[in-house]
Amino acid sequence: MEVILLERVEKLGHIGDVVHVKNGFARNYLLPNKKALRANEANRKVFEANRARIEAENAEKRSAAEKDAGGVEGKTIQLIRQASNVGHLFGSVSARDIVEALAAEGATVSKGQVVLDRPIKNIGMYDVRVALHPEVSVTVHVNVARSPEEAELQAQGIDVIKAMFEEQAAPIAAEALAPEAEEAAAEEASAEETSAEEEAPAEEASAEEEAPAEEAEQPESEAE
Repeated sequence: MEVILLERVEKLGHIGDVVHVKNGFARNYLLPNKKALRANEANRKVFEANRARIEAENAEKRSAAEKDAGGVEGKTIQLIRQASNVGHLFGSVSARDIVEALAAEGATVSKGQVVLDRPIKNIGMYDVRVALHPEVSVTVHVNVARSPEEAELQAQGIDVIKAMFEEQAAPIAAEALAPEAEEAAAEEASAEETSAEEEAPAEEASAEEEAPAEEAEQPESEAE
């Protein structure tokens, strides 16, 4: 279906553009939300007759959105949720959850303005786009954690799941390395013992060689 856009639509076009879209997208989204008109001759004339008014209204809405953006841009919201030991949420974080959390922070947005590419299903830090107007978007930071303490760590840039696994793995690694350390110590002790046994006969042989030499010197001394 061909439609005439009445406002900018992401990845489609701007006001007045005639674009081809799927029938379902037009009937279920663009037309009922007054974002477009069917591209027939009658509607083309209606649009051109009202184009100046439509563009003026759009500019006014854009200016209002730009003012509102200051109260939303960069806000960080904290959502405490139950999750498994590996960080998978028992459920998910939806656009409505984000809207309610922003409202608690004094920022008013609608569910339709929150752009979630996919539901949030794991704990962590997420950057979520909020489209206050087709031409004005801001970013909010969503901190999803299992506790306020965990949220604080995530806010500091710590990967709590990775840190938890490393903490759990440390004793296991130490336990696994213990037999190797004991074996290395035993081998070192055995090597030292063998070295000591090899040195003992050599010292005895050296002592035996020195003894006759001393006895041979004694008669010469007596003859003088």
